[in-house]
Formats: sequence, structure tokens, C-alpha cells
Amino acid sequence: MGFRLTIEGQETIEVGMDNIQKVVYDTDTPDDSNARSTDVGSTLRISGKIITATDGDKADDTMKLALWSLVPAEKADCYRKLTLEVIAADQVVRKISFPNAFVVDYNESFGDTEGVGTFSIFVKQKKDKTELAKIDGGYAV
Repeated sequence: MGFRLTIEGQETIEVGMDNIQKVVYDTDTPDDSNARSTDVGSTLRISGKIITATDGDKADDTMKLALWSLVPAEKADCYRKLTLEVIAADQVVRKISFPNAFVVDYNESFGDTEGVGTFSIFVKQKKDKTELAKIDGGYAV
């Protein structure tokens, strides 16, 4: 199984199967409600490894993820179109699209024994645009 992440904004960010190790999708609703709430949100937690460029290869786009996390709310570019594909046996199992995604948290971790670093990004779909989020899947790559 693999993951492919594409984020479109002023620049395109592509993080591929070599980087992403784990993805968690969550539909977020209030825990204190006794009926279906209209306060629904969609989130993604994506984590993986940072790959260093070697032998003329280009560096991975995790640096661009870090830079996106620094864009302030006052700038329109803090919201970007995010597409995540979950791929298994040449099938797109899930394709999750957030047309107005923004970064809630981003972190990187490095150690002197692990080799490469790791990253983790937590993104949400803008709450007043939740109905525009899409989940597709079940088709060939």
C-alpha cells in the first residue's frame, strides 16, 4: 500500500510513496451531542520520513510542507487544494480531496541514530466548506 499527496496553491507540493508511512482520516463531530450535529469537520494526519537528496536526485517536498505551515491566516495561500490517494494493488482505494485545506500542526523530528528525519502534518478542511470535501475510490490507477 502506498500514498500520494498533492497540494496545489501558488506552488505544487508532491509527497510520494517513498515518504508517507501513515495516514489517518477523521470526521470530527462534537462528542457532547445526542443527535447528529451540523458542526462537522474533516481532518487528515499524515506522517512519514524525510528523504535526503543524493546522487543528483531532487529533494523531497517535505520542506515545502514546512513552509506552507508558516503561511499566516491573513494570506489567501494558507488555504490550498489537497488531494490524497491511498493506493493498493494498482487500485485507488481512497481519494480524499480537501479544496480548502489548511495546516493545524506541522512537526519534524531528527535524531543522531535514526538516519533520516520524520515529519507529521495535521490538516483540516475549512469548516464552512466541509460539504466540498470529497471521498472517492475503487478504481484503477
